[in-house]
Amino acid sequence: MTTTFLSTHTLAENLWPRGEKTTAQRIVRGVLLAFVGSLLIAVSSKIQVPFYPVPLNMATFAVLAIGMAYGPRLGLATILLYMAEGASGLPVFAGAPEKGIGLAYMSGPTGGYLLGFVFATGICGWAATRGWDRSIWKTAVAMLAANVAIYVPGLLWLGTLLGWEKPILDWGLYPFVLGDLTKLALASVSLPLIWRVLGRKS
Repeated sequence: MTTTFLSTHTLAENLWPRGEKTTAQRIVRGVLLAFVGSLLIAVSSKIQVPFYPVPLNMATFAVLAIGMAYGPRLGLATILLYMAEGASGLPVFAGAPEKGIGLAYMSGPTGGYLLGFVFATGICGWAATRGWDRSIWKTAVAMLAANVAIYVPGLLWLGTLLGWEKPILDWGLYPFVLGDLTKLALASVSLPLIWRVLGRKS
């Protein structure tokens, strides 16, 4: 494993190093990566995997994985671009356009979870710059914290919007816990495995 490999922090920097690029080239690199990342999240939001008790939606997996792969700044830029695409009316969110589009969708029951995506990306990006994504257990801890960061604003908004007398946890938490733990386990294995493959090739 080379010194260059060890000195860079994120998967994105190792797969596409910034190097001695000009400012314009760095901006183009960042824009392209952010666009590709937002596209991956949009595609993942449309993927429904049969599961119990509800189908798995892969959007959260993509959000957390991109946060880990990109780091905090590029990761946050990517998730904010994804939000801007959704706010503009593009059907990038899960259930769109059937459940609405644009700001109307974002102010609906899932709005708090979308805000949580921003917090989760920051947590995963922070963890990645400290090398947590090279360890199964540290990746799992970061992903767990990121999931909490999604659920807290999600449930707070859901309860505020629909009323706390309603079964908010039954609607917005319990059905998704098993699926999120499954996605967490998948990411916790996948990211360190990618690092090991890169290490053997470097």
